[in-house]
This record gives sequence, structure tokens and C-alpha cells, in this order.
Amino acid sequence: MSVDIGGSKTAKSEPNVVPLCDILLVLLIIFMIVTPMIQKGANVTLPEAKNLASQPDPSQMFTVYIKKSGEIKLDDADVKDLSKLGQLILDKMEEMQRTEKKVLLKVDKETVYGRVVDVLNAIKEAQIEIIGLVTEQQASTLD
Repeated sequence: MSVDIGGSKTAKSEPNVVPLCDILLVLLIIFMIVTPMIQKGANVTLPEAKNLASQPDPSQMFTVYIKKSGEIKLDDADVKDLSKLGQLILDKMEEMQRTEKKVLLKVDKETVYGRVVDVLNAIKEAQIEIIGLVTEQQASTLD
């Protein structure tokens, strides 16, 4: 639809969507760049393994991090008392109404083995039987 203003000029009633498309494309590029940089959880250097089974979706499980300094985290929360780790996991499962008792364990490569065993024992005391150990895919080398 056009309106005749002064004989020669006409105004269009259709919106110009080109600037909107430009803005959306810029936002899409920004999100594509920023999203991989967002890392949830603690930074740990995972050990490498040759034969990896398919790993479950971490968003469906709780993750316990053990740093090489011995610090323990449950998802984003610091765990000060190891004896309360199992109860914290059970409380979070109840809060989120999860029935499956599964936990992922991410451990720094240089972590003392005894600390890992202590954490595993604390998780087992909470009656959690399924514990997944997360590793990195080992780079294949040519022999």
C-alpha cells in the first residue's frame, strides 16, 4: 500500500527488516564465539585413555571434581567436609527429584591416589553405586 504525498513521492507501509537481520546475525556470531568459552565446573587436567566407552550426558548427572591441591567440588559448590559429600549429593538428588543415583568423577591427573579413594568411599557410603570416571581421548600416534 502506498500513499501519494505531493504527487511524486510515495511512502511504503512495509517495515524494513534488513537492519534487524544484520543485528540478529551479529548476535548469532557473538553467541557462537562466546558459548564454547563458557566452562561450567572446576578446571581439572584429565588423564588420557585409549579405549573410551561412550560417556553419559554430564547435564543429567552430578559431577564431583577433585583438584590436584585436594580441593573437592560438587558441581559449582565447594565441599569443605568430605564426610558430608554423600549427604550433599543425596540432598541435591532429592531437590532435583532424580531417582537414579549416578555421579561423574573428574580428577586432576596429578591428584594423590589416596584422595581419590577417600572421595570414592564417601560416595559409596551414600549408597551411590554408579560412578563414572571422566577421561580425555588419547591422541592417536603413528608408530
